[in-house]
Amino acid sequence: MAKQQTEVRDLQEGSYVMIEDTPCKINAYSTAKPGKHGSAKARVEAEGVFDGKKRSLSQPVDAKIWVPIIERKQGQIVSVDGDDMQVMDLETYETITMRVPDDADVSPDENIEYLEMEDQRKIV
Repeated sequence: MAKQQTEVRDLQEGSYVMIEDTPCKINAYSTAKPGKHGSAKARVEAEGVFDGKKRSLSQPVDAKIWVPIIERKQGQIVSVDGDDMQVMDLETYETITMRVPDDADVSPDENIEYLEMEDQRKIV
């Protein structure tokens, strides 16, 4: 899996983090000051990039955490067949089969932007 390790204090809203082995986009990040006995804690509220589930994480700010490497790519829709569509990557010219999102109105020859991490893909 394409990921790298970083400290919790380096996370920001809008960046990505692995929670429960799922890549998530951070919606809210807050820290609590250190108390008499202990270190500062960070609370992260995030939403799954590919499944849309809300997840939260609470850890010390100096703890290590995995950050996924998610690529943003450009593609062109070749054909649409029911719930599936053929998308050609504009860099590698590779053809990929993707599911059509429920809220998307797509047509052939349309350029799209999508996120890719390993074998998971999502139209932006």
